Amino acid sequence: AALARMRSAAESQAEDLDCLRRLALGDQASAAGLYDRHARPVYSLILRIVGDEGESEDALQDVFAQAFRQAGRYDVSRGPVAAWLLMMARSRSIDRLRARRARPETRTSDAEHAMDEMPGSQPDAASAMLDEEQARIVQRALSALPQIQRVAIELAYYDGLSHREIAGRLEEPLGTVKTRIRLGLLKLRDVLTEAQL
Repeated sequence: AALARMRSAAESQAEDLDCLRRLALGDQASAAGLYDRHARPVYSLILRIVGDEGESEDALQDVFAQAFRQAGRYDVSRGPVAAWLLMMARSRSIDRLRARRARPETRTSDAEHAMDEMPGSQPDAASAMLDEEQARIVQRALSALPQIQRVAIELAYYDGLSHREIAGRLEEPLGTVKTRIRLGLLKLRDVLTEAQL
């Protein structure tokens, strides 16, 4: 079964590389195969981060439009096409969250409003500043990790996926995913210890 999964992942990567090569040469029809194979996991990640179906659908289109435009720039040494698409999805999702926060007319959801009304949910100014600084330190530490480790960690902690689910989504062997997460967490621990977080 493990050999079949590895063969399937290798075949999928080969198909993805062929699609990207043809896209780079101007063959727009090859985009459909790439979209069909990866739209569902990319959309799931975007929805998890953005939390809004309409915005998530727009972001999904942005991700694939960017992938189609940048097909010729894909670097196979940076990981599988699936991981490349998921990283773009994460970036587009974060861009949308930042844009949403910058719009003063944005209404909070019922869940956010309920959280604000809970006793003790309003931190004092010092706690809020500390929380923001801690978040910045963690974000810097994550961004310093190699992309393949960062993607695996983010899928585990932001998307709540198991190691086996991450391996399936990234089309990588389970042992490889576990190693990447472990090494990434060790690096994060060292950086965060130095920052005394």
